Amino acid sequence: MNSNLRRGTRNNFRSLLTALCLTLTFVSFVRLDPAVAQEQRLRTLTVTGRGVEAIPTTKTQVRLGVEVQGKTATAVQQEAARRSSAVVELLRSRQVEKLETAGITLNPIYSYENNQQRLTGYTATNTVSFRINTASAGTLLDDAVNAGATRIDGVSFAAAESAIEQARKQALRKATQDAQAQADAVLSALNLKRGDILGIQVNGAIAPPPMYRQLANARAAAADATTPVVGGEQQIEASVTLQIGY
Repeated sequence: MNSNLRRGTRNNFRSLLTALCLTLTFVSFVRLDPAVAQEQRLRTLTVTGRGVEAIPTTKTQVRLGVEVQGKTATAVQQEAARRSSAVVELLRSRQVEKLETAGITLNPIYSYENNQQRLTGYTATNTVSFRINTASAGTLLDDAVNAGATRIDGVSFAAAESAIEQARKQALRKATQDAQAQADAVLSALNLKRGDILGIQVNGAIAPPPMYRQLANARAAAADATTPVVGGEQQIEASVTLQIGY
């Protein structure tokens, strides 16, 4: 009886050991599956390309000022309003774009004598900004000064919106091509080949904001000469990051 029991126990132990070996063998085969192994060995290269597209500026952004000084607040404010209205009427007649006016501000003027403050008058100011074709900007600046503007606070240059949009697309293409060229150069040096693109990140394609350029001498009257306004180029920059398998 005991002998039979011992033989049954040994048989059960052998069966259990055999099942365990088969399980370990199956797990080993699963871990060696080629698809899984390939996924674990996947390697990537991340590169960032840059693209720049330059386009000519055809628009001029102008900031004009009207400044009046006088003895009384009423007289100064009325004169500033008269000059500002004349300037705005002129600009509207020339069909300028993005015409904006800041509104008249009035500030007192003081003098200081023997440590005493004394009110001597008032200053009224107003600022007008607009955009116009660069080819017409010089003549319009002179006419605006004649109409009542006393300051030319600055000018900046920009391309047309349609040109900027086309330049953005071209800058993105250049940035993508630059990233691919960088990846090819690195992989070629390592005797590797470029695989599929696994990720794309567009970091931006922007036009820098217009920078105002101050005009050194804003004439009180401009009947004797013209104000030259010459544009230039505007650069659109783009950056693209690619994650490439190899």
